Amino acid sequence: MDISRNLLHLKIRSNMDASVISLFIPTGMEWIWLIIIGGIVIFGAKKIPEIAKSLGKAKGEFEKGQIEGTKEVKKMINSDDRLKLLKAAESLGINAEGLSDEELREAINKELSKAGK
Repeated sequence: MDISRNLLHLKIRSNMDASVISLFIPTGMEWIWLIIIGGIVIFGAKKIPEIAKSLGKAKGEFEKGQIEGTKEVKKMINSDDRLKLLKAAESLGINAEGLSDEELREAINKELSKAGK
């Protein structure tokens, strides 16, 4: 009985602590209002649209950079594959000039199947 009473007391106390803390820390919509009011106080009402516009441009540039970086990585991976294909074709005596990667793979597979027979 003492254990259950102690647990109930702790639960009530923790709920009271949480409610006391929530009085001093805004949750939900209060944060948004505090940020808006703070922004107006710090920057002024006329500067807010300019700041939002520059943040939007910065976000767009960041996303463009991410896309460009991804393309560069893919290009590097593909160029490594192309070099491997060219080396394999050269070792098998295949003229790789003017062939796409897929055509080169097919030519290499044909040569390998001929050599395997």
